[in-house]
Amino acid sequence: MASAHDVAKYILEHQGSISTWKLQKLAYYSQAWHLVWAEKALFKDRIEAWANGPVVPTLYNQHRGQFSVEKWRKGDSERLTQAEKRTIDGVLSSYGALSGQQLSQLTHSERPWREARRGLEPTEPSSAQITLESMSAFYLAVAADDDAVPIGEIDWEAIPA
Repeated sequence: MASAHDVAKYILEHQGSISTWKLQKLAYYSQAWHLVWAEKALFKDRIEAWANGPVVPTLYNQHRGQFSVEKWRKGDSERLTQAEKRTIDGVLSSYGALSGQQLSQLTHSERPWREARRGLEPTEPSSAQITLESMSAFYLAVAADDDAVPIGEIDWEAIPA
């Protein structure tokens, strides 16, 4: 199984320099959509519901204190299978043009992050886990919803900041 570091390395090889905020959300969406498309986890690393959206702490520990990253020292993108690379490519194709702020805004509007933060104040620190089960259930429902709004057609004004 891939690690979050393998995924981060692959994302940066294909996106170039991005904010750490955006890297975190792209890793989250890669995990979420792999659960739907491959019916299994992409990586084993824990995802937590932090105030600014989903965060993979093992990635955070690597980029702590940085606003943006260009290269990832840990991990090996060659460990990823072709199916895993296709998942990440699909996520980058759909979400890659969005800013870290937009990705955070989007995750805040979705059930897995909201459920994990239930009962917490908006800026309250949390290490609550976003479970694979909650991610799988939510994104499976999105994939099956014929009325789901495509990422490129989201009305950002309608999503609370």
